[in-house]
Amino acid sequence: MGLKKFKPTTPSRRFMIINDFAEITTDKPEKSLLAPLKSNGGRNHHGRITVRHQGGGHKRRYRIIDFKRDKYDIPCKIASIEYDPNRSARIALLVYTDGEKRYILAPKGVKVGQELLSSPKAEIKPGNALPLANIPLGTLVHNIEFEPNRGGKIARSAGVYAQLMAKESGYALLKMPSGELRRVRETCYATVGMIGNEDHVNEVHGKAGRRRWLGIRPTVRGMTMNPVDHPMGGGEGKCKGHIPQSPWGMPAKGYKTRRGKRRTDRLIVRRRNENK
Repeated sequence: MGLKKFKPTTPSRRFMIINDFAEITTDKPEKSLLAPLKSNGGRNHHGRITVRHQGGGHKRRYRIIDFKRDKYDIPCKIASIEYDPNRSARIALLVYTDGEKRYILAPKGVKVGQELLSSPKAEIKPGNALPLANIPLGTLVHNIEFEPNRGGKIARSAGVYAQLMAKESGYALLKMPSGELRRVRETCYATVGMIGNEDHVNEVHGKAGRRRWLGIRPTVRGMTMNPVDHPMGGGEGKCKGHIPQSPWGMPAKGYKTRRGKRRTDRLIVRRRNENK
């Protein structure tokens, strides 16, 4: 894959950098793996906005992704590499020997016609899924389960990966994309390799319109608002004397909001913000 730049024929083209989509092999998704996706504009079932800056955008259909990789010991071949409007990563269509079709996150380096396998005895190559207990130390993995048979939850964005650092007492030690060291049960499945489309982070939209096509609405700083609209609003001129916080008074810097601390703290060996 690569990036595409433009001649500065317009102000928006001057800095625009987009994907060249060279790895995409088809523009027609598998119909049996599509599901409707309703646009809610960041509103909950009461019609109130609970997630700001969402709305509009192009109409999408959801691609059903196989995060569990639970068709064990059944070989499959990659039929196509496709674009998914719902995520930054590309997706690969697998066709199993029994005729079933499934989408997975496309790892870097896989090609159409390549054979993949999900099995404890699978070969260590990109796209194969194995338990962490059967993966050699130092291997890059993605789509990792937090708990066995619950489906992959870790490292699912474009260009990311985790690294298997150690194994001890039934747990595998993983270095997360954030730098955090965390223990996960060895029986959890993971997919070998890193996610493709690693240049996604280098894309530049170039204009506000491209953001609107993605369903992202404009953002206004709280400091520029009036006191009635935001805790950081008001003041004569540019006032910097406010405590950084959300519109509802939640501190924005240094205030811990992570849930389930007592249950999961024992699994975290090193925080992402330590030793940096």
